[in-house]
Amino acid sequence: MITLASSGIYEEEIKKSRFLVHAKRADDVEEAMAFLKNTKDLKASHNCWAYKIDSQYRFSDDGEPGGTAGKPILSAIEHQQLDHIVVVVTRYFGGIKLGTGGLARAYGGTAAACLRLAKKEEILRKIQVSIQTSFTNIGQVYTLLDHFSVEKTNEEFTEDGVFIDISIDHVKLQEFASLVKETCRNEVKLSFEDE
Repeated sequence: MITLASSGIYEEEIKKSRFLVHAKRADDVEEAMAFLKNTKDLKASHNCWAYKIDSQYRFSDDGEPGGTAGKPILSAIEHQQLDHIVVVVTRYFGGIKLGTGGLARAYGGTAAACLRLAKKEEILRKIQVSIQTSFTNIGQVYTLLDHFSVEKTNEEFTEDGVFIDISIDHVKLQEFASLVKETCRNEVKLSFEDE
């Protein structure tokens, strides 16, 4: 899954209307809506927007003819296969009407240009793993935790052994689990949970 590494901004004049695009990573709806609130210019003719966060998406034409602004912005996000993104396109009307086709091309095109130019990064899905093992295996487990550079979120010592909670990139999980079981001769319990 790819998102923006940093905020993007792009500006273009189309038939005397100025289109100002702001794009940003948003990991939840509240973050997307806060960005919209802070970015939109109430003096502008229109502040059209779209966001896509996992399976959630929403868009607005903000007074432009239906389907000419928000949906083309969302299409620009989807066409570039981006996620966890919010895009706001602010239009300052220049006196020349663009027509519905012209509006869709302007909003979608400026959003796409902004997203193309912005620096991107991959979002790695994390998996929560609980590890339960005896004291005899703890050295091997610690070695593997260091080798895979996992984030330890909790650790508890009991009479029976050690309980460790970690967060690991989903792409590393299978190799990590296999090595832990092999190294500890299956004397370890692992349980998994998606973040």
